[in-house]
Amino acid sequence: MRTQSADTNPIVEEKLINIIKENSIQKRLSLFFHLSSLTKKLSYRALVRKNPKMNKQEIDLLFIKLNYGEILHDKVKKYYSR
Repeated sequence: MRTQSADTNPIVEEKLINIIKENSIQKRLSLFFHLSSLTKKLSYRALVRKNPKMNKQEIDLLFIKLNYGEILHDKVKKYYSR
């Protein structure tokens, strides 16, 4: 099997993949949603730390721009300005 991660030992990677495969679909989805949520929270928190002078609305807009793109950013910014 071709490794998916350049910085992980192939034997360890294979064991991790097998552990994931042994779980039910429900458990895998639960893990996926948990990790997705955690990633978003950590990303947002990093933006807050890197931009201490920005208010919440500015951080929200920056988060949207970086994660979802310019089009959604512009629509939300327009909505906020009402």
